[in-house]
Amino acid sequence: MFPMGTQPPNNRGKAPLPQMQPTTIGQHGQFTGSLVVGSAGTGGNGGGGTSGPIGSVAPGSSVVPSTSGLQAGGGGNGSSGGSGSSAVGDPGYSGPRFISPRRPDYGHYGFPIHLRANHFQITMPRGFLHHYDVTITPEKCPRKINREIIEIMVQAYNKIFGNIKPVFDGRKNIYTRDDLPIGRDKIELEVTLPGEGKDRVFRVAIKYVSKVNLDLLEEALEGNARTMPQDSIQALDVVMRHLPSMTYTPVGRSFFSSPDGYFHPLGGGREVWFGFHQSVRPSQWKMSLNIDVSATAFYKAQPVVDFLMEVLDLRDYEQCRKNLSDSFRVKFTKEIKGLKIEITHCGTMRRKYRVCNVTRRPAQLQSFPLQLENGQTIECTVAKYFLDKYKMKLRYPNLPCLQVGQEHKHTYLPLEVCNIVPGQRCIKKLTDMQTSTMIKATARSAPDREREINNLVQKADFNNDPYVREFGLSISNMMMEVKGRVLPAPKIQYGGRTKQQAIPAFGVWDMRNKQFHIGVEIRVWAIACFTPQRMCREDALRSFTQSLQKISNDAGMPIIGQPCFCKYATGADQVEPMFRYLKQTYVGLQLVVCVLPGKTPVYAEVKRVGDTVLGIATQCVQTKNVTKTSPQTLSNLCLKINVKLGGINNILVPNIRPKVFNEPVIFLGADVTHPPAGDTKKPSIAAVVGSMDGHPSRYAATVRVQQHRQDVIQDLSTMVRELLLQFYRTTRFKPYRIILYRDGVSEGQFQQVLTHELIAIRKACVQLEEDYRPGITFIVTQKRHHTRLFCAKEKEQIGRSGNIPAGTTVDVGITHPTEFDFYLCSHAGIQGTSRPSHYHVLWDDNDFSADEIQLLTYQLCHTYVRCTRSVSIPAPAYYAHLVAFRARYHLVDLKEIDRLSQAEIESNTSTSFSENEPHNPTGEGTSHHPGTNFDERTTAAMSRSIALHPNSFKVMYFA
Repeated sequence: MFPMGTQPPNNRGKAPLPQMQPTTIGQHGQFTGSLVVGSAGTGGNGGGGTSGPIGSVAPGSSVVPSTSGLQAGGGGNGSSGGSGSSAVGDPGYSGPRFISPRRPDYGHYGFPIHLRANHFQITMPRGFLHHYDVTITPEKCPRKINREIIEIMVQAYNKIFGNIKPVFDGRKNIYTRDDLPIGRDKIELEVTLPGEGKDRVFRVAIKYVSKVNLDLLEEALEGNARTMPQDSIQALDVVMRHLPSMTYTPVGRSFFSSPDGYFHPLGGGREVWFGFHQSVRPSQWKMSLNIDVSATAFYKAQPVVDFLMEVLDLRDYEQCRKNLSDSFRVKFTKEIKGLKIEITHCGTMRRKYRVCNVTRRPAQLQSFPLQLENGQTIECTVAKYFLDKYKMKLRYPNLPCLQVGQEHKHTYLPLEVCNIVPGQRCIKKLTDMQTSTMIKATARSAPDREREINNLVQKADFNNDPYVREFGLSISNMMMEVKGRVLPAPKIQYGGRTKQQAIPAFGVWDMRNKQFHIGVEIRVWAIACFTPQRMCREDALRSFTQSLQKISNDAGMPIIGQPCFCKYATGADQVEPMFRYLKQTYVGLQLVVCVLPGKTPVYAEVKRVGDTVLGIATQCVQTKNVTKTSPQTLSNLCLKINVKLGGINNILVPNIRPKVFNEPVIFLGADVTHPPAGDTKKPSIAAVVGSMDGHPSRYAATVRVQQHRQDVIQDLSTMVRELLLQFYRTTRFKPYRIILYRDGVSEGQFQQVLTHELIAIRKACVQLEEDYRPGITFIVTQKRHHTRLFCAKEKEQIGRSGNIPAGTTVDVGITHPTEFDFYLCSHAGIQGTSRPSHYHVLWDDNDFSADEIQLLTYQLCHTYVRCTRSVSIPAPAYYAHLVAFRARYHLVDLKEIDRLSQAEIESNTSTSFSENEPHNPTGEGTSHHPGTNFDERTTAAMSRSIALHPNSFKVMYFA
């Protein structure tokens, strides 16, 4: 608990609270009953305000005490916080539902800049559209097949459809401009789809759903409605996507076509396909069509033998006449498993199958049970079967077979009779080389990208699309012009005797002749070289050490003397014994520098042992940067080393910081990362970081494993409580405000994430003190969108790429009609076209103006410790991503989970601002949720494997 003392108004700020008993929130701190939202609270001046009653609670249940986050108008002047209401629209959810705050005003700060955005205005008619539900039997057909079925149905049943041109979303929904002559009853139609072998018969059930009112959408766009009618927006989106979906290969909201006149191979059987992104978006006073160029990786349509040669990097076909090694077979299996192939040995009938496995045995040895005409079953090899059945002697009998269809049916095909089906997008992770090739193939300067987008629009000729015309829509062929502002960059304060300041120019500043704000003196350090001595000689290590010491001394982080240990090592299995020896032998060991030969499993082991097992700061360096050092590389190493050891590189100049810094404030960054697509064995990882000083420059991190592909942070309450406690231990203050930058949330998840996570943050606060109610601002930051901004005047373009300047912000024209959002490009574009980040304020107890939140966000983009550049998102959100990514290296192999899960899991049940409460960095509060792929023991064991050592929790180990 806090010591006894006087508490300022609103129970927030620096003075300690009188001692109070922890609040009970149901068993184990969970909500146990329904929450009925009560009356509005009264507001404070920019704070969280006080609250009205929560209302009635189900008998026998306990809930969190009344807080501003749980009633209408929860903060500021009673309106800016947003409002609470009964839950509607979220299936299965019965708690409070929160509505995002309205835009308080528009920003004015900064100098004006004229821009164009890749949004094209849609003019739409008044009146109604008609919505019908569609059920196709048999079900589970691909969207492409469903579209063919509906197209044939419209042509076959002219009496029903006549001149009406319905649009279809590929699954369940049909829209028409005029209603169909079927009334309100469900009708069933029989549709025959021609096939290669035989025709397929489907039944299509159609039932009227409702009218779609476009007048309501007009009112919302004019700002006269609190929420947007999503059914109208969805209907317009289906209209705009109907024809492209039948013409191109749709992937998400983008459309692609096979390479025609260009060829960009990526290697490994993959290639680049170019296309365009298209989405309908509400904006101020109008609907707009967001159009952007797009590119992604597809599998090349080719014979499977050629695919195998690309994957395994084989030079000629003679190598395919030999047996594959186990390692080659495993590599090939990983690439082809799940892909569709078509057979070539049955003439014009090219039946398609999905690959489920690759056989261990070659075709000449792989056997299967063959049923003869007399009913007898014999074992027959694949090679013999093809010779007897098709008079076909295999050219590559030593290659394995593809197992296709259902695994238990034992259907095998030789590689040489199979082709990769065209149009299959690569959802597996690209290699580093493929990613580099992809970037080079797709990078476009801003003027070039603008030109390509305009060409796309001209080629699409939307206004002659028969479906667009059917629904009375008209699309402008000119990009929307918007007014932007360029915010001023903050000054950056360094330390040393001179305490020099840096003024960023176009998002970049220079640290030369400047010293860290607080530099750490390094006296005990070691070097472990995991690169063979022939590739990294001792004299190279010695020269690297001397150069590093010189640069670090100049930067105000003196490295005293030679390393206490400098040895060669081999393999990941030597990491933990070596580190244990170093920690036991050299008292006060501060740092281990590890030299690695590129990407290697040693890196993951170094981070696992250093971060979670022994709490030793580590810095990995690639061999090429040791043998050929450069001042820039060494400076970047120093930036990372200093903060890993508790130093501060620089701070924002105090006298020009936003007024939010006038009182204690904690900045949180949160993110959830998921395993690669198709990987169902690994969990999702949630990370939250929190600032630990008033600059803000130091951060602490906490991390959890959670249910696979779960986007909501399940254990956020415990994670935030840990960070609030650490903030208090570090600063002796309680945060007056909590400002959260949440990454990794799509627009469709806003309500779900806000509802769960806002309550979780409130719960963390009242678990610590019953009356502790800091003002919360919840901001979602998005990078995965397709809005691009271009300078309307050539003289305002920056650099060779012709991008908009760092600090460009837009909150008019292309933003939401009523909600509090804005675009901010906070970084300097180096290659290609800069992508502005999109910020959406989902909750605001602190009553920020548009200028205040935009300037604060831009300044936080200058506090990222790894470089002397402003970055594309605020530092806390960036750090959360780094922490989650680092935790992937901490996760032990799943084979070890059973062993680890036998360990006793201790739970931390303390719920107060106690000086003696132990830190729980392990994620042991991680809860198990139904539907996960992992049982409770497995989840607990994984949580233990990413448990941070207490030494790591106190510093920015993830830098």
